[in-house]
Amino acid sequence: MLNHIVVMGRLTRDPELRYTQSQTPVASFTVAVDRDFSSRETGERQTDFIDCVAWRSTAEFVSKYFQKGSMAAVSGRLQIRDWTDREGGKRRSAEIVADNVYFGESKRSREGASNPGGPAPRPAPAGYNAGYGDAPAAGGSAFAELDDGDGELPF
Repeated sequence: MLNHIVVMGRLTRDPELRYTQSQTPVASFTVAVDRDFSSRETGERQTDFIDCVAWRSTAEFVSKYFQKGSMAAVSGRLQIRDWTDREGGKRRSAEIVADNVYFGESKRSREGASNPGGPAPRPAPAGYNAGYGDAPAAGGSAFAELDDGDGELPF
């Protein structure tokens, strides 16, 4: 059987980090994910709000590096939970149990979006275009030349 889901969207609030009685970290967060198609009536895309939960080091990573508005790619499994509300009614909810959470945008994009009008980002080195997949600017190279040396790796 296969149960694997990947979604990408923006966090609707800051992750909530808690600890179980055995001090295991767990983070809860919600991701707003736009659908790929538009409504026929309004022409607007609908958004799904997907609850996610991360455990252990993934929980700590999410709570440290993500905040409301951050773009995140969440990979994990879909879990359906049955529970009873305060009035005794039977309820069912779906959530993603995150195995991995990745940054969905560059640090420069995150800083620009979270700090409009703030300090301008530092320029890229001469001869380099910062866009993903862009070729180096004329006369420059995005790669540094390594000498053969003694055959050892430089790190």
